[in-house]
Amino acid sequence: MFGLFNLGGGEIILILALVLILFGAKKLPELAKGLGTGIKEFKKATRDVTEEMHSAMEDTPPPPKPLPAVSTPTEPQQTVPQSNPATKA
Repeated sequence: MFGLFNLGGGEIILILALVLILFGAKKLPELAKGLGTGIKEFKKATRDVTEEMHSAMEDTPPPPKPLPAVSTPTEPQQTVPQSNPATKA
């Protein structure tokens, strides 16, 4: 259970004794209640976010279809009449 921090039974008892000395016996129930409420709210928020992500993944619309290629009209090329020296009289 406490493998994450490598705490043995002696260390846990020492920590609990220090908490009891620092906060006193009257404050411990309030401290535990606040801690429990915080954990419950955190779990609820985590569950809500997870459900929202799952519903968003399931309700994803299909990808939009690509638009057809639009051809842009080209400007008509203007031709400049060239003078032909043979036709001049």
